[in-house]
Amino acid sequence: MTAAVFCDKKRSSLSKTAVGSNSGPRWKEEAGMIIRPHNSHRVERSAGLGYASNPLDRLGQYRDHPEKHAEFWADPAKHLVVFEGDIPLLRLVDGAHSPFFNDHQVANLSPSQETIFLGLLAQTPVFALHLPPRPADTGQTDDGLLSLDLRSLGVQGLLPPDELGILAQAKSLLSWHKSHPFCAQCGAKTESASAGWKRQCTGCQAQHFPRTDPVSIMLLVKGDRCVLGRQARFVANSYSCLAGFIEPGETLEDAVRRELFEEAGIETGKVRYLSCQPWPFPSSLMIGCLAEALSEKLAIDYDELEDARWFTRDEVKGMLTRTHPDGLICPPPIAIANSLMHAWAFDGETP
Repeated sequence: MTAAVFCDKKRSSLSKTAVGSNSGPRWKEEAGMIIRPHNSHRVERSAGLGYASNPLDRLGQYRDHPEKHAEFWADPAKHLVVFEGDIPLLRLVDGAHSPFFNDHQVANLSPSQETIFLGLLAQTPVFALHLPPRPADTGQTDDGLLSLDLRSLGVQGLLPPDELGILAQAKSLLSWHKSHPFCAQCGAKTESASAGWKRQCTGCQAQHFPRTDPVSIMLLVKGDRCVLGRQARFVANSYSCLAGFIEPGETLEDAVRRELFEEAGIETGKVRYLSCQPWPFPSSLMIGCLAEALSEKLAIDYDELEDARWFTRDEVKGMLTRTHPDGLICPPPIAIANSLMHAWAFDGETP
């Protein structure tokens, strides 16, 4: 199944605009050699998570071929996804929102400060543009465009999963470019290279590549109970799985054990990987696990957490379905924490 028909059936903009005709640039005539079908056999839990569905063929083999990149850019049918600062812009198309612009539609916007080739959507090139942020608050703009942060777009379900994943890829890359204007080795300025997938130092010529920060996120369980915590910045009455960055020289399993001991004072036995999720805030990979608690007494690190406690399976079910008797809730379905809790509470998954 190709990317053009893999998208959410509620929206037809991908299939209408992404499939090229028999005419056009020469690279389209070679489509059979450079375009691979999007994998429609994704049955892992990760496939159903927010920001995790991305139909683009990233075509890494062409990033250092400027002539091919120029052909992609010259295609009049290309899609442009536009960010003003960290905020994506959307158009209204047939009553639904679309993140895709063409050359004419961006002509009156601010000049792009960074351009990245993201890949091909079926036979259509997709680029990301980074524009200066608007001074006004996000929302409906004077030019009829919607300016809304990527987290809110996901929670509100304004875009189908494939388009949300493309925006997540773009945001992570653009955020990386913004935060790496200088070389970490010599301090000289860096320049974008390899179609936006590398920065080259203008001084020592060191090469810098986009980073992804691995984060362990885990549900600690013992029998029919699990541990959830909350930070002061959380939505009122909301509890979630504990999480922390994986440190250098550390396995995923040991990161889970260390974080649980540091934040909750619990020793952990078995650790089982369940799923992962790209999290573009700014660019993390959330690696979800179930962990076996070897003890029950909590010793909470109140510098990290406002609260943490044990919850029964029925309580977690109530939080997931928004029927908890005390009004307690958990992260929305777009978040991997929701998926981990659901896997244990409803699906019977164990460490």
